[in-house]
Amino acid sequence: MIDAKTEAIALIKEMPSDSTIEDIMGELYFKAQVDAGLKQLDKGDFIPHDDIKQRVSQWLSK
Repeated sequence: MIDAKTEAIALIKEMPSDSTIEDIMGELYFKAQVDAGLKQLDKGDFIPHDDIKQRVSQWLSK
């Protein structure tokens, strides 16, 4: 498993050379959120698709 520092450095190296600090922070934040979501899915912590469809349908009917 790759450590967080190595992953961050690799991500930054792939970004354009004119990237701002804000761009870099945004990409790192996005990656952290995606990784957290994937861990949740691996643990089975999610809302089934049919439940989401029902919720959205209820929101749209209001």
